[in-house]
Amino acid sequence: MVPYSVIILTYNEEQHLPRLLESIAALNAPVFILDSGSTDQTIQIAQQAGAVVQQHPFENHPKQWDHALKIFDIQTPWVICFDADQIVTPELKELLFNFKDEDNQNINGIYFNRKNFFKGRWIKHGGYYPIYLLKMFRYKAGYSDLNEGMDHRFIVPGKTIVWKQGHILEENLKENNISFWIDKHNRYSDLVAREEVERMQNLRHQTLKPSLLGSPDERTAWLKRLWWQLPRYIRPLLYFGHRMIFQLGILDGRTGIIFHFLQGFWFRLIVDVKIDEILNSTPKRVAGNQPSPLKFAFKFIVLFLLFYYFNILFLGLTSPGNHYNAFLATYLNYIQGLRTLLLSVSAFILNILGFDVIYNHIDLLVAGKGAIRLAYDCLGLGVMSFFSAFVIAYPKQFRSKILFLVSGLLGIQFLNIIRFVLLALFWNKKTNGIIDHHTIFNIVIYILIMISLYFWVKRDDKKARYKSQESR
Repeated sequence: MVPYSVIILTYNEEQHLPRLLESIAALNAPVFILDSGSTDQTIQIAQQAGAVVQQHPFENHPKQWDHALKIFDIQTPWVICFDADQIVTPELKELLFNFKDEDNQNINGIYFNRKNFFKGRWIKHGGYYPIYLLKMFRYKAGYSDLNEGMDHRFIVPGKTIVWKQGHILEENLKENNISFWIDKHNRYSDLVAREEVERMQNLRHQTLKPSLLGSPDERTAWLKRLWWQLPRYIRPLLYFGHRMIFQLGILDGRTGIIFHFLQGFWFRLIVDVKIDEILNSTPKRVAGNQPSPLKFAFKFIVLFLLFYYFNILFLGLTSPGNHYNAFLATYLNYIQGLRTLLLSVSAFILNILGFDVIYNHIDLLVAGKGAIRLAYDCLGLGVMSFFSAFVIAYPKQFRSKILFLVSGLLGIQFLNIIRFVLLALFWNKKTNGIIDHHTIFNIVIYILIMISLYFWVKRDDKKARYKSQESR
């Protein structure tokens, strides 16, 4: 007896269903089809193929799959769940032919590798291949995740494995018509926007524990959690750029680029617009506690420009020239004070490491190694201006701002000192002329600042939500 049954969801799939049924016919597995009220020949095609057919009104994919797993009389230890527009390739069919339950007693779920086609072209890049989907699992062990509205998935406790060499081909023939694709994703964007608003209001939560190093679905959950924290309207651009450049989507050619633009940018942008529409239509008692993004952005820009250009102005007043001010340069020169602090601490660390060091008010020399000169650009005043402006402008408690601001500024200077120590020991301007160490440092420090700001904002937001729930 075949150790698995096949379950298929359908709705007006007379174009796709015959292909799928033909691709699995040789497996001789029981086939169960849950239809959503098709008005074409889908039911007749299913019955002629010997499938058991039931009908159930469609609400969303998670609930439809949940109903399918409960209504059918499954007699096999395993089930395989297909969408009607998927087919089983010869590679996957070979794996299924050789599958035996007794050889997989410690396994509860199996991921298949999917190929996705758009307008007849295989989308090979842009993060769309490989994509692993949990499609085969032990009956009664796996279940449909009802906390997901659009991006449906099954959940299986226990051990899972990935069949990387077997594929499901998803032809999406109906989507060769761009109007069909746009209409469908316009409807999908309504559901995704509503779902994300519900997550903002703590009405919907992830079932899986997000983990970057976990199973394919746990990794997806981690990435989705990160996506929800990114700023709207900016994240579609970041995502599209990531798919095109870092995931090589540009190699998919004209058709592939169109797909990545539509699915990775246009669709995500429409979702963000609809999220704002939902939030703007929400009574103020629900959305009124959220800080104003425009007010924060205005304060941040004003403070950043104030800090940044004040430092430049002060540098001009304390440097020899037409606007030189001797009093400021002698008694209030915080720029030179910072430079001296960085040089002296760097020299102290190098002395502890056993190196002979000499330094003055601007230069540091390590015997037998190299010399560095601390120009204005080396001090990190621009980075500190950005960080300070963000922390001060963001609507948080004063104590939280002060603690985070002080620790952040100290952290920036600590990293700056480490940089100067390494430059003094290893930097050779003649051999490293192409690489600008200021640029490298700024990239690294801004990444670290963004990460620290993210966790600082989320930590205080969680505390605020917790206190709000306690007061109810």
